[in-house]
Amino acid sequence: MTILKTILLKFSGPLQSWGTNSHFETRYTDAHPSKSGVIGLVAAGLGISRDDNESLTRLNSLSYAVRVDQPGQIMKDYHTAKKYKKNGEFERTYVTTRFYIQDAVFVIALSGDEKLIDEVKTSITEPYFSLFLGRRSLPPTADIFLGVFCEDAITLLKTYDWQASDWYKRKNANYQYYIYADESLLSEGKIQIRNDVALSFSQIKGRKFSPRKEVSVPIEKKRPPVHDAFEAVGE
Repeated sequence: MTILKTILLKFSGPLQSWGTNSHFETRYTDAHPSKSGVIGLVAAGLGISRDDNESLTRLNSLSYAVRVDQPGQIMKDYHTAKKYKKNGEFERTYVTTRFYIQDAVFVIALSGDEKLIDEVKTSITEPYFSLFLGRRSLPPTADIFLGVFCEDAITLLKTYDWQASDWYKRKNANYQYYIYADESLLSEGKIQIRNDVALSFSQIKGRKFSPRKEVSVPIEKKRPPVHDAFEAVGE
């Protein structure tokens, strides 16, 4: 009998970047993590080769959903990069523009059969290669692993504790967060198409992606009432 489980991850590094439509010298980021980016993170943790498309296909079978606990802000940064010829001579300097999400917190849910989820857990808790949040220079925080559960992804994301920073919770007592998920996980909601199914991460043959339908729904997160010890005493 196939047992389905869900693993929850917390993405809360100082900077993150999840681009699905970047080209050449301008590198954009989407407002929340891409499935292809998360699959890439898991593949790195498992030590999977960039040319191992069979393992990549297996990881793509995971159901994916993300909850935006703290949206953060988009940050624009300026970079320069030098290019050298094969003989070692300097060729040119590239001027590049890169975008990041700063001060954001996301809860990621990946669901699949028990064996595969156990492998995903190993990739996070005992990674073969370093984990990063979209780009190699952006490491996750130590509390990235939240646990493995028997519930489905959407049920978990609707009930799991709010992971935003304390200062953000104080400023946003009644926060309406959004859940973005594979079309198969949500029966209704707003649909958008992202170029977000990783077909290949190969550096030789080129990275390849295909479109993916993603559904989003808003969920209002209400902070529990503050207990007043003097209320029972009266005036």
